[in-house]
Amino acid sequence: MSKTTRQIVLRAHPDGVPDARQHFELKTVPTPVLRDGTLLLQSMYFSVDPYLRGVISKQGAGYMPPMELGTPLVSAAVSRVLESSVPEFVVGDIVAAHVPWQEILLTDSHSARKVDPSVAPVSTSLGILGMPGMTAYFGLVHVGQPKAGETLVVSA
Repeated sequence: MSKTTRQIVLRAHPDGVPDARQHFELKTVPTPVLRDGTLLLQSMYFSVDPYLRGVISKQGAGYMPPMELGTPLVSAAVSRVLESSVPEFVVGDIVAAHVPWQEILLTDSHSARKVDPSVAPVSTSLGILGMPGMTAYFGLVHVGQPKAGETLVVSA
């Protein structure tokens, strides 16, 4: 395994539409080393959720403070386990976790959940089977509580 990995960090807070070259930087950093209670992961997919637009701005997202310059973006991601220090996860497992945008990264094993690739494509863990899908489901079923005979309109 390489002694270095890459991560995407916030270079500058955008005022308007973010520009990849102006607002973000691809940085090379040391590859983390496995510690007790952690997983060493190889990133496969990152979620670009709407809240990220708020946290990369100078004002933050209202419910989240703005990101500090020079820090990696963080969001939900699907990753493959490269090394594990806990018996609940083995090399090759696919997991979803809220992690930095980094190729090879370390995360606490308690923050990861296994993803079963036989159920659906693993990328769905970031959409319909992830936070956006759960938000839609609970918002509709538990908050909206639609009744028979009512008209329901879903808009993207």
